[in-house]
Amino acid sequence: MAHSVVPAAEEILDVEFPVLDKGFVRLIDYLGSDDRIAQAARVSYGEGTKTYRENKGLIDYLLRNEHTSPFEQVNFTFHLKMPIFVARQWIRHRTARVNEISGRYSVMKNEYYLPDPENIAKQSESNKQGRENEPVSPALQKRVLEDFERDQKTSHATYEAMLDRGIARELARINLPLSVYTEFYWQMDLHNLFHFLKLRMHLHAQYEIRVYADEIFSIIEKVCPLACGSFLNHMVEGTRFSGAELKSLRRLLKGEKSDLTGRALERFQNKIETGSE
Repeated sequence: MAHSVVPAAEEILDVEFPVLDKGFVRLIDYLGSDDRIAQAARVSYGEGTKTYRENKGLIDYLLRNEHTSPFEQVNFTFHLKMPIFVARQWIRHRTARVNEISGRYSVMKNEYYLPDPENIAKQSESNKQGRENEPVSPALQKRVLEDFERDQKTSHATYEAMLDRGIARELARINLPLSVYTEFYWQMDLHNLFHFLKLRMHLHAQYEIRVYADEIFSIIEKVCPLACGSFLNHMVEGTRFSGAELKSLRRLLKGEKSDLTGRALERFQNKIETGSE
């Protein structure tokens, strides 16, 4: 199985793609490509890489039918810089290999996340873990940003003062807010990366992690365009129906009324209209 070299990917290796106000995504290395996925799938009967069209059909079939192991042959290593509150969500995906900067060994930089004014919104009444789509008034935006910035400056000034007094870095850092930026190397295979992206590119995901997921997808799309195309079609823009929902769908196709009611009917209708629950 030949080493995969993708010219489009080689052009962006080590390039920092900015995310949020001070963060970035950088592709450090990749192993494999669309060809590797197809080769791995064909190894059982000794066939090598075939035509682009045949590979496209095979990769689409594999992803659609959840034959995941060939996608695990492709790996990516990223250098990421993001606020700690985003990193804490990120690290919940435990299928990655991670090495993060340590505040015990390194002095934390005076870099804190401040949201764009249009991304400041009130708590959603329908989504317990999210915000409303509409931003607050300009006056309230200004007040929130001033409060964020004041507290960040105060916290960092206290942190630096403790360091100047010789207090251990592992203690001086403990009052720093979640908005401080951290950095880490993050390695994950394509199968698990697709699962990560399906969740974090979703409109219900927090904006601050969603923009990182979108940037990562735009990068891996250069390495595995066929696999990424199938991912969009089946996992992002497509949806799955339960047995009850399929029964209801058949009724609708016959011109009959759905037999679902309440929340089940609402979810079903939303799937048809938007492709997600």
